[in-house]
Amino acid sequence: MKSCRDAFQGEEALERLLRKAGSAYSVTDLAALLAGLEAAPPGEDADAWMALVAAAPSDALKAQLHAFRAHVAKAHPAASSAAQRVAAVRAELKRRGLAGFIVPRADEHQGEYVPPRAERLAWLTGFTGSAGLAVLLQDAGAIFVDGRYTLQVAQQTDAALFTAQHLTDQPPEAWIAKHLPKGGKLGYDPWLHTPDGLEPLRRAAQKAGGELVACDNPVDAAWSDQPSAPIAPVRPHEIRFTGREAVDKRTTLGAKLAENGVAATVLTAPDSLAWLLNIRGGDVPRTPLPLGFAILYADGAVDLFMDRRKFVPGLEAHLGNSVRVHAPAALGAALDSLGVDKRRVLADPTSAAAWIFDRLSAAGVEIVRGSDPCALPKACKNAVEIDGTRAAHRRDGAAVTRFLAWLAEHAVGGRLTEIEAADRLAAFRRENDRFRDFSFDTISGAGPNGAIVHYRVSAATNRPIEPGQLYLVDSGAQYLDGTTDITRTLAIGTPTPEMRDRFTRVLKGHIALGSAQFPRGTTGSQLDALARTALWAAGLDYDHGTGHGVGSYLGVHEGPHRISKVPNRVPLEVGMIVSNEPGYYKTGAYGIRIENLVTVVEAAGNGAERPMLGFETLTLAPIDRNLVEPGLLTVGELAWLNGYHDRVRATLAPLVDAATASWLARATAPIGP
Repeated sequence: MKSCRDAFQGEEALERLLRKAGSAYSVTDLAALLAGLEAAPPGEDADAWMALVAAAPSDALKAQLHAFRAHVAKAHPAASSAAQRVAAVRAELKRRGLAGFIVPRADEHQGEYVPPRAERLAWLTGFTGSAGLAVLLQDAGAIFVDGRYTLQVAQQTDAALFTAQHLTDQPPEAWIAKHLPKGGKLGYDPWLHTPDGLEPLRRAAQKAGGELVACDNPVDAAWSDQPSAPIAPVRPHEIRFTGREAVDKRTTLGAKLAENGVAATVLTAPDSLAWLLNIRGGDVPRTPLPLGFAILYADGAVDLFMDRRKFVPGLEAHLGNSVRVHAPAALGAALDSLGVDKRRVLADPTSAAAWIFDRLSAAGVEIVRGSDPCALPKACKNAVEIDGTRAAHRRDGAAVTRFLAWLAEHAVGGRLTEIEAADRLAAFRRENDRFRDFSFDTISGAGPNGAIVHYRVSAATNRPIEPGQLYLVDSGAQYLDGTTDITRTLAIGTPTPEMRDRFTRVLKGHIALGSAQFPRGTTGSQLDALARTALWAAGLDYDHGTGHGVGSYLGVHEGPHRISKVPNRVPLEVGMIVSNEPGYYKTGAYGIRIENLVTVVEAAGNGAERPMLGFETLTLAPIDRNLVEPGLLTVGELAWLNGYHDRVRATLAPLVDAATASWLARATAPIGP
């Protein structure tokens, strides 16, 4: 095939190649498609998008499509400063008569990963974390982040423009109540907030003597080069990976709606659409999500609101006749039609946009507030999904183990950098034929960078991995049969006694949680203390949750379950996948985290008087023995660690090369009392 750097031969030549391939696209239409493609993550396969243009593009057409894409790509405009962007938004606020505006890190779907078009918080403030919120007034500004991002926000934002606040200890409601001028109108975009999320903000504005008002987004008006809506291929996800046909999911959930006297439910979470319809996309980074909305009816039929330009050939046949496809702009009219006969409609006030509720209310619909009906069955993986995840973890564990062996050889001299290490780990994973992407940007943190919980290495922050340091690597991948997430902390050279003490306390918490048995009906918040007790005994703790749900070739962060100090009413159920990741972070020095994924299983019969559950560890890779202080471990904890390492060695040794297998044998050797 010709190189993608070949010169563009002109529109007429491209038109001829398109017609020859049977494509419905003209060059004009193709230019519009490319604007959306440029706004989607690039993905691992540089040619994947061409399936949207032609079912079987020739090598000549592929070369010209690449050349045309380069030809029409817009030059990047000169970057503006944060002060200039803030000034532009304030001018827009003044024009609209608004005292201020709330800027959450969110899109219309309230997802963790958002397309470039929705990165309004990053554009305005410079903060690139996955969660946060800013409030901009005419004479003040504040940005609110949780404990994961306290160091990052200080590094990325201008304190003269935005005062950094802790989301829990110094919530935005308190700041608004104190700083919003009396009589001031505080604007918000109803697409970017849930009804439940708006209530405390509304009360805060009222406390200040002002009001919260819905409006079109002034950041969009000021953002002159805002990206287009993303367009990435949407494909069927095969039954051999899903274990259940989409029609079965639709009719089962529809029947439950009917049982509850509900005519329909509005689905706004892209992972719910992906799971329900057995499809996967690529509109956001690191998660195979197709952005769109749907209405599921009690008879199992679905109205799907999604740009058809994303569909690969054959997708509509996969969806079936009971799934009717509409343009995204048709959603409002469809919601209006639900009010014609005053039907009862389910919507989730914790995840659906306030705009949805406002539109349904205006239509006269009786809104039933309840959980997204896809969330729980999606979280409880079936046997096929669990088996696929086990297989994905075996392959992923082999890649990680090859990396750890490579690191042990190359990091001793102190010449290896964080970026070089992350790139090498990525190369090992890419060798797998079911690899499709990474599940998040790898956290590769040496020394003090490891203490930044969600650190993202860049050319500006890249550090050498030096002897005497701890190196923390948190990474994962998206495979067709499962999603992985693993963290290992490694001693480079000889660790200090303090490092060994802290690491072993984190390990004790990891073991306590991973080996727990608990009655059916137990929530993750009830188990969280198990992971922290050994740290608490030394006056230590960590400022993040202990466990998040994980999808099946979907989101690496998935609800509705979690393990955290934050109360959660959703009990852990068989088939749920959740992370086990206690940690410890010493600012300016090092970070420690040990993370495996586990799945909830029925506990083996042991004479229990009630049904008991436990965890099966899915992740397979050595834990650094050099950081373990055996004297701090009980006999049972040592047995757990040695047993885990026996399993890692037996499973992975046949999957790696001889040199790695030799290293693995040493890395998993038993530790004595």
